[in-house]
Amino acid sequence: MARCCAQLAERRRSLLNFALLVAAYIVYLLTGAWIFSAIELPYERELRLELLDARRDFLGNNTCVSDARLEELLARALEANNYGVSVLRNDDSDNWNFVSSLFFSSTVLTTTGYGHTVPLSDGGKAFCIFYSLFGIPVTLFFLSVAVQRIMVLVTRRPISYLHRRWAMSKSKLAAIHATCLAIVTASLFILVPAWVFTSLESDWDFLESLYFCFMSLTTIGLGDYVPGQTHTQDSPHPQLYRLAITLYLLLGLVCVLVVLETCCELPQMKRLARRFNHENVRELDSETANIIDLDHTGGRLSDHSDPVMAHHPPAIPSVSEQAASLRQDKSAPYTPVPGSAVNGNLR
Repeated sequence: MARCCAQLAERRRSLLNFALLVAAYIVYLLTGAWIFSAIELPYERELRLELLDARRDFLGNNTCVSDARLEELLARALEANNYGVSVLRNDDSDNWNFVSSLFFSSTVLTTTGYGHTVPLSDGGKAFCIFYSLFGIPVTLFFLSVAVQRIMVLVTRRPISYLHRRWAMSKSKLAAIHATCLAIVTASLFILVPAWVFTSLESDWDFLESLYFCFMSLTTIGLGDYVPGQTHTQDSPHPQLYRLAITLYLLLGLVCVLVVLETCCELPQMKRLARRFNHENVRELDSETANIIDLDHTGGRLSDHSDPVMAHHPPAIPSVSEQAASLRQDKSAPYTPVPGSAVNGNLR
């Protein structure tokens, strides 16, 4: 009876924690909306007024153009621009050559979706649906397998080695390792590429390049910044540049997923997660549960523990084996231990 009451109280506590988590997420969402509105709304209104003034000046200087015809032209130009086709004379690059199509396929399968290039025909739209229907699950499976294989090399083995070498708690080692891995990944795949894009893209500063790298590797992909649109006009190898960007995005996405998976495997994160879902406690593996319990009680893992025995505990002998052992012990003659030996051991 007492056990049932404890389980019921634990379930109610986890439900309350989950409700608080949902409320906190909603507050965070509303706070973000309020901040974005406060920052961006004045700039939007200012830009709208500038466009209205420019339109009014154009109509005043060109009286032969009616307001309705200008409205029709602008609407057509904006519609074509949404499909990745520009009406500017200096923009004659093809959006659907092989390398550009490869870049588009990678953004579709990784669900980044910049939106700067979209299928124009009905056949292309239909094929995009079926291509994504099978390609996205395959991509997720591929990324999952690749991440797990990389995790063994860059996370699990180093933590186990350092745990045996330094006799430090695995939870502390995992936290330090995750922090270092996140710093290295951010430096190699966000900060350094942002500096490279700043030098290659003439219209981008460092903040805009950093913004593009972060939005791309987190698969947000708003599409307001796409590399290659300004660089291709002066580059002798625009297709090679676009191919290098595609490889960078795929490799960077894998590394970011490795960092996220490493953080999710932290004992501290699992301890936090079981506060919100009581049923997941049973799904924790025994090693992680032991680490959590030892850290919770302030215990430390010993350096003399055998990792092989930890994963393979000694088997319990059967009844027949115990009986055979007793018969052998009874048949063996008793040999008393000399007193001097005992006294020597005691000394």
